[in-house]
Amino acid sequence: MSEEPKKRVELTERKAASPFGLPMEAVITADDLHGWDPERELGYPGEFPFTRGVYPTMYRGRLWTTRQYAGFGTATESNERYRYLLAQGQTGLSVAFDLPTQIGMDSDHVLALGEVGKVGVAIDSLEDMQALFDGIPLERVSTSMTINSTAAILLALYVAVAKKQGANLQRLAGTVQNDILKEYVARGTYIYPLRPAMRIVTDIFAWSRREIPNWNPISISGYHIREAGSTEVQEVAFTLANGIAYVEAAIAAGLSVDDFAPQLSFFFNAHNELLMQIAKFRAARRLWARAMRDRFHAHGVRSMMLRFHAQTAGSALTAQQPENNLVRVALQCLAAVLGGCQSLHANALDEALALPTEQAVLLALRTQQIIANETGVVNTVDPVAGSYAIEKLTNEIESGAQEYISKIDAMGGMLRAIEVGYVQQEIQKAAYEYQKAVDSGEQVVVGVNRFQAEEERPIPTLRLDPAIEREQVGRLNALRARRDTSKTKAALAEIERRARGSENLMPAILAAVEVYATVGEISDALRRAFGEYQESVVI
Repeated sequence: MSEEPKKRVELTERKAASPFGLPMEAVITADDLHGWDPERELGYPGEFPFTRGVYPTMYRGRLWTTRQYAGFGTATESNERYRYLLAQGQTGLSVAFDLPTQIGMDSDHVLALGEVGKVGVAIDSLEDMQALFDGIPLERVSTSMTINSTAAILLALYVAVAKKQGANLQRLAGTVQNDILKEYVARGTYIYPLRPAMRIVTDIFAWSRREIPNWNPISISGYHIREAGSTEVQEVAFTLANGIAYVEAAIAAGLSVDDFAPQLSFFFNAHNELLMQIAKFRAARRLWARAMRDRFHAHGVRSMMLRFHAQTAGSALTAQQPENNLVRVALQCLAAVLGGCQSLHANALDEALALPTEQAVLLALRTQQIIANETGVVNTVDPVAGSYAIEKLTNEIESGAQEYISKIDAMGGMLRAIEVGYVQQEIQKAAYEYQKAVDSGEQVVVGVNRFQAEEERPIPTLRLDPAIEREQVGRLNALRARRDTSKTKAALAEIERRARGSENLMPAILAAVEVYATVGEISDALRRAFGEYQESVVI
């Protein structure tokens, strides 16, 4: 008796593909997986290739860390927000720094005018860092710091505060982003030329391994690549290509892969397309595990794990009908959880308009808590495994990302691909195609190009007092007047001397912040040795 042929549904009503071209058939079956082997491609949670998660019990054993990215105005104001969030059940801190701090300028620099405390907290010195974490025992809280060009300085400031608190440095836990490569392709807060900047990254690796072994010395970030307009495939490909470049640089600097790889961490974007996001996280884990085993011959299980933080998509937030952002963020958080994140930040509904209010941040935190405690998705490890649609998308994202990585390898690696503008061009093309789809109405954005409101209702937003900048500059000037200038000058000279040689920079930077050298002064010492990066225009 012959079997009846499988029935296929013809989808003619609307386009059945993502905005970035990965097709979605109306019905997906095992036949669409083309030789897919669950033993090889899935395995078990906590086992190679970690498709189903990096830990055997995942959220049955421990929930992800809830982090609300926060920082604005002065260190004292941000400290109040941190303590409020911790009291509301947040389990880790995530620090946002203002633009002058990110690009190594003190608050009284002429180019810092109007930017002090605006998109994050202003940190000039150890005094500011002490105020930021006042009353927060660093030995007992996990902290993530989104900082790149000045990562070495902010990490030294954090350690200096911990030392003043009497903390055991061996127990400090958290992450410093320290992902300089994505700054050149997607974000722009770079200072130094590419290769000296990579030297700072590997100096942080080596020093952290000795001094703060439980600290993650890098968070290799796809988040900003996706925010710049990349596709999901590009986000995975370029993030992992950056990761490969960091591993190669660390090995070239004399580090053993199994010594530093267990402390590498990643940072991805949780965007709108639910199934695509879940598949993206799974594909990234599998691709990284294979790269670490087969390319770098890592032996330790932890060396092959891709542990990641996720943040919901800032670029998906709309100023129109901002209440809709609550729905977007909830679904993006759900995708991150179903995709197996280790920590998660939920954006606030008002962030397309201003820095978030306390009430908006609380709603974002409650979104994570509802998913964790009311939905039941945490009760089984990897509930989406074996879904034909999820597994097909996972295969396609992995394959597409590997193709990009192979192209980058053929060009001579990620540093060369950035120097010639290849990565930047690919992201720009994807962003342009997406915006065309939005402008034509092919890609619907609710409240923007369809389902608009006749009359928008204003919502409360946070407004910073302009006096904050004057007060910050006043505190900085007072610090300079009372510190021991001779000690500060000697510490800065030692940083410059090391930068012109090959000694690790971190001990000198830590010594400098402890005698109250400022972020701008230390950055300038490195500028004198390294020079500054000049971007080549890519069109």
